[in-house]
Parts: sequence; structure tokens; C-alpha cells
Amino acid sequence: MNNKISGIYAITPNQKLELNSIDQVFNQYKISILQYRHKNANEDIKIDEANKLRQLCLRHNTLFIINDDVNLAQKISADGVHLGKNDSSVEQARKQLGNQAIIGVSCYDDIDLAKQAQKQGANYVAFGSLFPSTTKPNAPLCPLDLIIKAKQKLNIPIVGIGGIDFNNQHQAFDAGCDAVAMISALFQSTD
Repeated sequence: MNNKISGIYAITPNQKLELNSIDQVFNQYKISILQYRHKNANEDIKIDEANKLRQLCLRHNTLFIINDDVNLAQKISADGVHLGKNDSSVEQARKQLGNQAIIGVSCYDDIDLAKQAQKQGANYVAFGSLFPSTTKPNAPLCPLDLIIKAKQKLNIPIVGIGGIDFNNQHQAFDAGCDAVAMISALFQSTD
């Protein structure tokens, strides 16, 4: 599965699902991974939207990851979950989702956090914000040379996130990112 953590890692805008818009992105670009992110929706809406996205991902042979919510990932049989610093631990997520699940961890600009996540069994780590981001304008910047250093110390894929678009993605890949996460560049979102 780790070899599928590469290329474009699309993250849905934090708003009501626009399935046609997401389908167009799939048809226009090669999306390796899609992460569902809708933090302020109620549980029924999340289940409905996640199921629709899961079907879309199955049609496009794309990994489907749920942001933050291990229970939702389990309910809809997503491929995995992405965890931030205030979410479940890797061990808890692994126990709940099983050995086949993909578990990613946000490591911000902290290599030690990434090494710890790898040791705990994470399948990939994410570093960012690599560039100024409209989605999270106050996110601290993660220098690209930190990615170079992380690549030397980690055996799992690295995802770059934050302000990445089609003009600067090569800088992230050149630094050692296996995949680049995009929201605004794909969906013209300002969430």
C-alpha cells in the first residue's frame, strides 16, 4: 500500500460536498489519494458524503482516507485515516481499523514526531505548511530542507501539505516528498 502514497493527494474542501466538482478533478488529474475533510458537518451528512466519495474512489482506483475520524473510517470501510495532534493515537486507530488500514499522521515541522509515528506503525507522515496556505493561513511554515532531512531518517512515505499548487509542487517533490496534498489548487476553495 505504501507505494500508492505518491503523486497528488487531494483533500476535499471543508464545505458541503460538490461531487461533480470532485469528479471533474478526477477526470482532469491523476489523483492517487483522496482525503475527505468536512469538520463541521453532522454525522449523517458525513456518512452520506463519505460513502459517495468512497464509490468515486473505487471507480478511479484511488485510495480513500478520512480526516481525523477513525469511527467514520471504520463505518464506511475507508482505506484509512489521517490523524492530527489532537486525534486518536496510531495504536488506537490500528486496533480499530486493522492491519490493512492506511494511517497517516500530521507531523507539522517536527522530525521527531514523524520518527515516533513511524515507530508506532504509521503508513505515512505529512509535513507542512510547505508554502503559505489560504486554507490554514496561520500555519507555521515547514522549510523544504526539513523534508530533505526527514527523507534520510524515515522509511515511510512523506506527504507535503500547505500552499502546494501546480507551480511549486516540483519543489516539494525535489525535496523528497512522495506525494503532495492539494486543496485550493484543485478545488479553487477558500475554506
